[in-house]
Amino acid sequence: TEGDGLPYKTIAEADYVVRIPMAHGVDSLNVAAAAAVAFWQLRITDL
Repeated sequence: TEGDGLPYKTIAEADYVVRIPMAHGVDSLNVAAAAAVAFWQLRITDL
């Protein structure tokens, strides 16, 4: 599993922070799945 995710210091240094809500029991997404979710959300929110 991915544990607690990125350290707070890393998140604080980021220009943008996003969160992908996941179903109970899902610990993490691989980078391809996370990118697909992020790009889909960008598409449907018409940014």
